[in-house]
Amino acid sequence: QVHLVESGGGMVQPGGSLRLACAASSPEIELNLYTVGWFRQAPGKEREGISAITYRATNHVDSVRGRFTISRDKAKNMVYLQMDNLEIEDTAVYYCVAPIDGWGSEGPVYAYDYWGQGTQVTVSS
Repeated sequence: QVHLVESGGGMVQPGGSLRLACAASSPEIELNLYTVGWFRQAPGKEREGISAITYRATNHVDSVRGRFTISRDKAKNMVYLQMDNLEIEDTAVYYCVAPIDGWGSEGPVYAYDYWGQGTQVTVSS
């Protein structure tokens, strides 16, 4: 498991955009070597995986595909989640994690027990 730090959350109106950032907790961690995933947990719901990025490919679950985009900045050792056309149902705490062990029937698979503090995203009118 790798310790990562999330940032970029906030409050937006429906239809708005946010960009979340994921950084390694120490400069010795090379995020480019890992498959990184984004998960979220909405109030009263289980945590769910929504996006993942390998060295070359990306994937998103159906509920966010076409609205969210995961990407890397290899020079900055960062992973981002661009969220557009946000919906009230996207309100959740968002977490980035690594390594991702594949893509299951419900999204990215993360087999470890470390979760950072996350970053709160609130979509409200």
